[in-house]
Amino acid sequence: MNILFLAQRVPYPPNRGDKISTWRICERFSRDHNLTIVAFAHDQGDLDAAQVLNDEKGIRTIAIPHNERSKKMRALPLLLTTKALTLGVFSSKELQAQVDGLLPEMDFAYAFSSSMGAFLTGKSTPWVMHFAELDSDKWRQYADKHGFPMSMVYRREWKTLRTFERKIAAETVTNVFCTPLEEVIFQREIPGCPSTVMRNGVALDHYEPRPDAAEEAHCVFIGVMDYFPNIDGCVWFVNEILPLVQKEVPYARFTIVGSKPTPEVEALGQREGVKVTGFVDDPREYLQKAAVSVAPLRVARGIQNKVLEALAMGLPTVGTTSATQGVEGTPGQDFIVADEAEAFAKEVIGLLRDPGAARALGDRGRKFVEATYDWERCLAPLDGMLDQVRSIQMNGPG
Repeated sequence: MNILFLAQRVPYPPNRGDKISTWRICERFSRDHNLTIVAFAHDQGDLDAAQVLNDEKGIRTIAIPHNERSKKMRALPLLLTTKALTLGVFSSKELQAQVDGLLPEMDFAYAFSSSMGAFLTGKSTPWVMHFAELDSDKWRQYADKHGFPMSMVYRREWKTLRTFERKIAAETVTNVFCTPLEEVIFQREIPGCPSTVMRNGVALDHYEPRPDAAEEAHCVFIGVMDYFPNIDGCVWFVNEILPLVQKEVPYARFTIVGSKPTPEVEALGQREGVKVTGFVDDPREYLQKAAVSVAPLRVARGIQNKVLEALAMGLPTVGTTSATQGVEGTPGQDFIVADEAEAFAKEVIGLLRDPGAARALGDRGRKFVEATYDWERCLAPLDGMLDQVRSIQMNGPG
């Protein structure tokens, strides 16, 4: 089967959340099918990665340069219209031309994120819409966390993007979500459209426990640090939670690991016991050194790869409801959930003071992801999608 895959970012190497998911899907498709990837390249690294996919992985990849800052500025006039800003930021005549030229030779197309679905709307080729996050609902959460005027902008984005999501959801073979919670929200807001849950997985052979390497009272957070939910979570942890922890465990320290830290995040590194690393080649080195993984996200949807990776490393993990709601484990057994600063600090303190309990929690977390989040098992729904496409090709829609 000839498959076209569209992504907001070149899906390689798998070194950040969206690339982890897109690469795993692409790798699975490429085993038995002829896969073509069309994606935006946000920097030279993406262009280089596209070359690797072409030359070393044997996957035809077309990368379209994308200057997100410039595109955001050029999308601002859309505020005077009913069109979502997201669709302006990720619009591209060049990418659309590539899609239009490729579709006649394709049996099936797969769009990862609603902005990429815009390039397939109205086409006759069967296609799947993968809502990496339920984007419109993410903007609703942003609106709730910001004051005027940004709250107004985010609320507008929520409503305009939801209108667009309703349109494309009705055109697809199915609409994919990585958690049952997102599927429930989708079916409530956009009823009557087909949907599928396909969980994110974790590379169990890559993230292996190293409990003997853990450093005493060392807390770690992993994530791209120009992303608002990660920034907000780390600022909250450093300002309101870490001081409570350090009051009881004075030598406790916190490392923020991730690329592109904003000035606000860099400033956190000036605080007592806080380190901001910026980009690192292998985040596992910091997970191995951690006594506790924290996920203090107050805005989140989907499965947080950072939580799965920490659990796979056998790390005792404390997260908010927002950070863990997509992970279908049992709070208190596989990880710990706390939403208020005092409660979050209390749980971290308890784990730092009781290494035995921390080790037991980490062991249970590892067993949980082994049983639930192996990538091969998680991606099994792809086979059903391809069967649906074959049925459409043989019998026609419906």
